[in-house]
Amino acid sequence: MAPLIAFSNIQRHYGEGGGLVRALAGVDLVIDRGEFIAIMGPSGSGKSTAMNIIGCLDRPTSGSFKFSGLEVTGLSRDERALLRRNYLGFVFQGFNLLNRTTAIENVELPLIYRGSPKRERRERAVRALHQVGLEGREHHTPGELSGGQQQRVAIARAIVTDPLILLADEPTGNLDTARSHEIMQLLNRLNEENGITVVMVTHEMEMAAYAHRAIRFIDGAIASDETRIAA
Repeated sequence: MAPLIAFSNIQRHYGEGGGLVRALAGVDLVIDRGEFIAIMGPSGSGKSTAMNIIGCLDRPTSGSFKFSGLEVTGLSRDERALLRRNYLGFVFQGFNLLNRTTAIENVELPLIYRGSPKRERRERAVRALHQVGLEGREHHTPGELSGGQQQRVAIARAIVTDPLILLADEPTGNLDTARSHEIMQLLNRLNEENGITVVMVTHEMEMAAYAHRAIRFIDGAIASDETRIAA
């Protein structure tokens, strides 16, 4: 079976001439199904660029990017949008919820874009909210929820489409320590029990410790790639 993600000599440049920035400088990376990976590195290291390419939000300047064996670099904008819609889930630091919309309606959004029937949307949204521990909060708006609960809604929205991969960009960045650990435990459970591949960008070593593998970027290249051995 082909790896879920395969980068081969991926380069991403911005600008030209004296203003040329090499955000990624020939990255080789393989991510298999079921992994939980933390991507780390200082600002400008290339970690966010790598995440954006994995999420089909950006395209490499050169190199090969395969998603489950499919060459992504030659896909059109619409084809990449379909790939995102059907196989990827996103969680952001700022939650990105619609403030005047209930939790269940926020979670239904990706299914609306898919064109799923209303009854199916509602059933899957309820199930996703239950998976993240928000039974009884389905009809609360974000303003009626704590920060940790809002991030749980965002995670439910990301998993409601049964994605192959969950991309989390600083998912605990706006939370206190206790809520941060709750969110990391939830991501860990979704990875282990549901088999969802998790790729997380974080600058916090304490949160990265939940991952099974830590990849550190420096100056557009992978400086280290370490697998944590389970106790």
